[in-house]
Amino acid sequence: MHPAPLEHAVSIRMGNSSDVDTFDQTFERGELKFAEGLRTRHPRLILDLGANVGYASALLLSLFPEAFALAIEPDPRNVARCRANLAPYANRALVIEGAVWSTCGRLVLSPGTFGDGREWATEVREARPDEQADVTAYDVPALLALCPVDTVDLLKIDIEGSETALFSSNVDRWIDRVRNICIELHGERCREIFFEGMRNHTFETAMSGEYLVCTNIRRRT
Repeated sequence: MHPAPLEHAVSIRMGNSSDVDTFDQTFERGELKFAEGLRTRHPRLILDLGANVGYASALLLSLFPEAFALAIEPDPRNVARCRANLAPYANRALVIEGAVWSTCGRLVLSPGTFGDGREWATEVREARPDEQADVTAYDVPALLALCPVDTVDLLKIDIEGSETALFSSNVDRWIDRVRNICIELHGERCREIFFEGMRNHTFETAMSGEYLVCTNIRRRT
């Protein structure tokens, strides 16, 4: 498979960083290659939930020249790199330091406790009674309020298990504004909650690498 084209170069942290693997998945192995099929629809809005260092947003902005991308990432180490990688796209990209959840509020950033513990696996969770929350949580309507249009052509979700919170409540407040989703589901419980949250809608599904791709989302009649 040929590497995906990029409008602007991106940077990679070397050593044991997960950036090398993320780069490989995104550009060499083509986990977002399915998005080429959306080009004829002239996508205008991408929400990148769990943006990491911005590789997915950079690829999609290069693929969709009319699109705006809002990228949200909770780990400040990744946010700085994400902002640098998306800076060449100027006002076509907005990077938010924060987490996505079913409601707005505050959460605890928990790096090194999920998956392999590297940068691409930073987890957020609700604070225990003895803890101080340290990251801002946004729900999808709050993120859409920051965007120039209100219909999401592609909702990319890779949020290290937080999809259980995102799809467990308040889904009907925003899902009708989403046309296509690609989501990494972290385990069977996450999968069950996602499909339960989507029960009022129909869509076609396919797999693209680790992503479940849901296209042509529409409310059941």
